[in-house]
Amino acid sequence: MSATTSSSQSTFDACLQSLSANLTTDEQQTQMLRCISNTIDETKSGVDAFYLIYAASLVFFMQAGFAMVCAGSVRLKNLQNTMLKNLLDACGAALGFYTVGYAFAWGSSYPGIKVDNDELTFAGLSNFFLSDLDQKAFWLFQFSFAATSATIVAGALAERSQMLAYLLYSTALTAFVYPIVVHSIWTPNGFLSSFNANPLLGIGVIDYAGSLVVHVTGGQTALIAAHVLGARKGRFHEIDGRRIAKDFPGHSIALKMLGVFILWFGWYGFNAGSVYYITVKSNAVLAQNAVVNTTLSAAAGCISALLAKAWLSERQTGEATFSLTDALWGCLSGLVSVTGGCAIIDSWASIVIGLISGLIYLWGSNLLVKMQVDDAVDAIPIHLCSGVWGALSVGLFAVPEYVQLIHPGVTAAGWFYKINDGRLLACQVIGILFVLGWVTVLMLPFFGLLHYLGWLRADSLDEIVGLDISYHGANVLTNYNQGNINIADDNGSHDQYVAEHHQRRQQQREQNQKRSSLRRRMLFLDLSSSKSDHHIPTRQQEGGENAIEMEEGANAVF
Repeated sequence: MSATTSSSQSTFDACLQSLSANLTTDEQQTQMLRCISNTIDETKSGVDAFYLIYAASLVFFMQAGFAMVCAGSVRLKNLQNTMLKNLLDACGAALGFYTVGYAFAWGSSYPGIKVDNDELTFAGLSNFFLSDLDQKAFWLFQFSFAATSATIVAGALAERSQMLAYLLYSTALTAFVYPIVVHSIWTPNGFLSSFNANPLLGIGVIDYAGSLVVHVTGGQTALIAAHVLGARKGRFHEIDGRRIAKDFPGHSIALKMLGVFILWFGWYGFNAGSVYYITVKSNAVLAQNAVVNTTLSAAAGCISALLAKAWLSERQTGEATFSLTDALWGCLSGLVSVTGGCAIIDSWASIVIGLISGLIYLWGSNLLVKMQVDDAVDAIPIHLCSGVWGALSVGLFAVPEYVQLIHPGVTAAGWFYKINDGRLLACQVIGILFVLGWVTVLMLPFFGLLHYLGWLRADSLDEIVGLDISYHGANVLTNYNQGNINIADDNGSHDQYVAEHHQRRQQQREQNQKRSSLRRRMLFLDLSSSKSDHHIPTRQQEGGENAIEMEEGANAVF
């Protein structure tokens, strides 16, 4: 039993009032202790639920950060389209994770609890449509993670993909691809999980808040999608046998800055919230460690990318330039890389991780240009490259004492702490290979099929004039005359593209009107011909003549 207390009444007084007078003194003492214990348990449960809801809210608010980053990185003519696609990512993720995604990921499993049985399962098979799920706050927290993984892909495909492709991939990713990664690494029955009774190499993969599970999954999906989709029109070309990349700068550096600060703020919920149960004393220690390391790694990544790019520009041009965009993306790289081990590393290690992540971002960004893979927001080097480094860094810098707070009795540690024991690092490498392989096997044919069906890439002319005009009914001539849209990305004539697009849309409207008119006439003819034989012959003859005319007209239109 437990007592219901008012705001002005203590737990002791409430339990005292609930005692039965018919009991002996010993029985009353036992009942009193049981009442206090139950009340404390209920309070702890409520605090844990509130903590998860609060952390999930911070993580979901990161969707606004991703939207602002994408908005600042695209050209103005694609702004509405990019914003809607970010919204569709969250909506598709919500539906996919509600229906089957959560069930495949967790399916009657409980986070952070080591199981006694050694049963390994490929996926969860319960809690579909959240049936029989008690911890719905935990679903919200996990959904926000799934939505983050899906949104990573949005920036890489910006300015050239169709609307349908976004909704399809975000649903597929959060309904099946991402949940299997979660189940394999985070649940007690996953074959790579460190919470399994017999974990891999006696340790298992440790990915505290998702450098591997969330960011590498999303980053690898973005790489595959960007490769299949192809570059934006005019992005890459050759001059005298040399590959030249033309920059398409975004329309607002201020929105990029705002987006990065929103993401940094939301990352505290991302990393600290991954303790799940804040009322556990050891988890409070881990959460505090996580937020400090998150801050330091982000700062180190920013400084590293900024200074390294300035040094490179000075070596190449003789003049150092300080790139705000590279500093912002370096900050995000530091956040991604520290996520995997934020709670189980020392502060000095988080700075080292952040410094290296800034350099990794610059290397990955230059590599993409050499491979002619077009990524409008550098999502691939930020999330994939830095995510892989974050997973590896756990195998290097994990502190034994912090690891034991998560896994009591486990002696795992980073390689720098146990030079003669590389098991944790080996587990991390195996985990990275699994995620890369799993995502590639599923998403490469998925995007290949979308491309084959013509559902992936937008029409070339629509891409040139801007997807806002093509998909959202923007007034072409008004926006162009007011200078709101810059269309000359391939040195073509503005007027020619605008006029051609306007003419095509007009022809499509006229064709659609003809088709609608023919359908109505053919429907009327079908209804007339189905009437009884007592109709007068002239009507039947007229109907036959109309049918011939309609058939000829239909052939002309269709």
